Amino acid sequence: MTAPAPTTPRTRRERVPAVLILEDGRTFRGQAYGAVGETFGEAVFNTGMSGYQETLTDPSYHRQVVVMTAPQIGNTGWNDEDDESKRIWVAGYVVRDPARVASNWRSRRSLDEELADQGVVGISGIDTRALTRHLRERGAMRVGIFSGPALADEQALLARVLEAPEMKGADLCAEVATTEPYVVPAIGEKKFTVAALDLGIKAMTPQRMAERGIEVHVLPAGATLEDVYAVDPDGVFFSNGPGDPATADHQVAVARGVLERKTPFFGICFGNQILGRALGFGTYKLKYGHRGINQPVQDRTTGKVEVTAHNHGFAVNAPLDKVSETPFGRVEVSHVCLNDDVVEGLQCLDTPAFSVQYHPEAAAGPHDAAYLFDRFVDLMAGAPARTTAGS
Repeated sequence: MTAPAPTTPRTRRERVPAVLILEDGRTFRGQAYGAVGETFGEAVFNTGMSGYQETLTDPSYHRQVVVMTAPQIGNTGWNDEDDESKRIWVAGYVVRDPARVASNWRSRRSLDEELADQGVVGISGIDTRALTRHLRERGAMRVGIFSGPALADEQALLARVLEAPEMKGADLCAEVATTEPYVVPAIGEKKFTVAALDLGIKAMTPQRMAERGIEVHVLPAGATLEDVYAVDPDGVFFSNGPGDPATADHQVAVARGVLERKTPFFGICFGNQILGRALGFGTYKLKYGHRGINQPVQDRTTGKVEVTAHNHGFAVNAPLDKVSETPFGRVEVSHVCLNDDVVEGLQCLDTPAFSVQYHPEAAAGPHDAAYLFDRFVDLMAGAPARTTAGS
């Protein structure tokens, strides 16, 4: 992807022309929002009405241009507490009606100012409903946003959009993961140690585990099986992250090593897709994905329906109507999306491992799926004696 061109902050009174061009030629004209310049990525839409700060700082959105379906964005400004990582990761941002005033007691600056400070090119004042309908009908696709000096003939700009890389086949998790291991200590009494593979982890995820007495050792995406077991873990966790799971051969091999040793395993989002591949299932790209904090999912093990936070454009291809036989024993689909029957979770019946496709850390909400961290604790509490990587 081409990085956004160098930009300078601008005042909100300035109305800098901007244009959004999809790879199929559909064009939307509006005003620059955030930084002025150009950017490229995959156009996707997010149905959340709140939580935009957590969305923007979620590493899973790396190389994606996010369209917000809620008409007004920016009402609560930007604070210094709710970031899910150290930077904004979205490639571009699309809103209909930017809030003119930020109103929240924790707000330190406007969303527009933060986007500009971090060089994130966006566009406002366009019909995001029409754009969302287009993406639902045609599917997620490459897009470019151009403003100020980056504006040019539309055909020339479209040609540049078509030169941008596609999300299918993209290997991105190492680009967003930590390069050095670090530890998030348990809060209160330490009960367990977990090795967490960072594939694009959100800050609230190890926090949720720490609240349950877990000391979390966060490891780089390229960590080996020996690195995982060097921390003497009671359990292993694979995080969310960006890109095509078909490229994650290294992580799949590590997951298989964990399954062979029967160490309790929990994966979310990208981690769910990796577990699926490790068990022998395939993955595929969804037409337009699931993104937002209001997605209905049924836990088939309890029958309960949860409102959940999603951010995924790929899914696991596993049968919904039967228990599957795999090299690691029997596996069933534990969770399913009620909108389209997409696999949203896997449960191993003969190996201590499970995963979900969504984000149970609840940043930014909802809290329906927080029990999954307790399920991981129960899995570790009932696990047999640990084994080493060489056993």
